Amino acid sequence: MTAHILAMDQGTTSSRAIIFDENFEIEGIAQQEFKQHFPQSGWVEHDPEDIWRTSIETSRAALTKVGLKAGDLSAIGITNQRETTIIWDRETGVPIHNAIVWQDRRTAEFCSRLEAAGHGAMITEKTGLLIDAYFSGTKIAWLLENVAGAREKAEAGRLAFGTVDAFLIWRLTGGRVHATDATNASRTMLYNIHDNRWDDELLDLLKVPSSLLPDVRDSSDDYGSTDPALLGEAVPIRGVAGDQQAALVGQACFSPGMIKSTYGTGCFVVLNTGDEAVMSKNRLLTTIGYRLNGKNTYALEGSIFVAGAAVQWMRDAMGLIEAADETGKLARKADVNQDVYLVPAFTGLGAPHWDPNARGAIFGITRATGPAELSRAALESVCYQTRDLLEAMRGDWQGMGETILRVDGGMVASNWTMQFLADILNAPVDRPEVLETTAAGAAYLAGLYSGIYEVPDKIGSKWRRQCRFAPSLEEAVRVRKYEGWKDAVKRTLTKKG
Repeated sequence: MTAHILAMDQGTTSSRAIIFDENFEIEGIAQQEFKQHFPQSGWVEHDPEDIWRTSIETSRAALTKVGLKAGDLSAIGITNQRETTIIWDRETGVPIHNAIVWQDRRTAEFCSRLEAAGHGAMITEKTGLLIDAYFSGTKIAWLLENVAGAREKAEAGRLAFGTVDAFLIWRLTGGRVHATDATNASRTMLYNIHDNRWDDELLDLLKVPSSLLPDVRDSSDDYGSTDPALLGEAVPIRGVAGDQQAALVGQACFSPGMIKSTYGTGCFVVLNTGDEAVMSKNRLLTTIGYRLNGKNTYALEGSIFVAGAAVQWMRDAMGLIEAADETGKLARKADVNQDVYLVPAFTGLGAPHWDPNARGAIFGITRATGPAELSRAALESVCYQTRDLLEAMRGDWQGMGETILRVDGGMVASNWTMQFLADILNAPVDRPEVLETTAAGAAYLAGLYSGIYEVPDKIGSKWRRQCRFAPSLEEAVRVRKYEGWKDAVKRTLTKKG
């Protein structure tokens, strides 16, 4: 019988379901967007019921599209927007508040107090992370302090916390399984990535009761089975990974030194460092790339908060374009003699700056600047930020070697953007045949546990390149443009020096 894997890909702006066959080929896709909530400046929330509803509806739709039933599925793999925080009632399964999204900055002041109190080195040593509102730990603390009755219920063991994967697993299994995987746990600022456990000192620091926390399992593992009523039959859940780690797996970056970059709402560059947890000297994050058979594979990661979101801003807030794909066409028409820089610090700047108070700015505008130049600046900003991250990675790890960047995500469909990326990096950029690498990673992890897909060493050879973009920009121009970018960022930062 033919094997089929359902990948549930729960993202920041939409939920998708993708079905893969036993040859790792895509059979069908369904997608639904859902509403974003912005209660205050710098706050970003999702309704957890929207997350749940769209995840189930797209799963059903994908099955219908390809003429399959739940009983035809061998397993489900889940990948998710990371750090987004949900707390729900164990009795009813109802969330106590909207999900606080990874982009949300409401706990920035709390993070500053933690830093000022001297906790930064200890937190980084244990978790590989920097103190920042980006991660789940301070979001949990905020919910417990600001939702009426939450602290008392949590202390009594009546509440459960989860990143989006754990929330979905709970709902899918009818509340029978409260679990997450090591990659998602490693993004909470509560998990010791060396000892593979929730850390009591961190829990005490943030006043988070351990009873809230899910069990932490391998990325390819047994996460129970779905309630038969949801899809028609029970389906085993066998793979889980946060979206960027899932993309690392989907891009077959299984060897130390391999590197991928995903361009979605944000941009995330992840470098496989093998069994070495490289502690960054350049404000990058040390994280778990994946965990198989109880063994961690570590990674260095740089996170850019705004990538595709810059294009959405051009469309939705500025009204300069009607569709996202117009930006590449406009960029080609831009005046090459204008050096316009957009620093898209709409919710602060991520790695390697980590300045939560920075805000967006545009430099180099003249009377001749128009939508074409602004479109080019928006696309170029993503490429400049990627170079910032790669420069930091080279400074952190001698084993990096020659860079060949494997890319994925919605923005990589733009040939103009990918060519500029190769130009400003002065390195080849490889776009794969299968662009759905995040979902592919989740499917692979589920299929690996189920015995459908081969071990990493063998599956890696099946990765196929669709296109390589080779650098062609003159060195003098590359240097001038990147120096201009660095100057623009310097002018934007609130943390000087």
